[in-house]
Amino acid sequence: MRDEDEIREQYEFLTEQLEDEDMNHEGVKQMFTYYKRAIGWVLEEEHM
Repeated sequence: MRDEDEIREQYEFLTEQLEDEDMNHEGVKQMFTYYKRAIGWVLEEEHM
């Protein structure tokens, strides 16, 4: 299992990638959005 810092680092990396101007393909944006949401849920559950 990954530690919280590693998960946060991946989350921030994905956020930066998603906001990059080169990421304009809608399918890729949608995939990253789902992945970001899933990571957010993991972080949220660990803090409950």
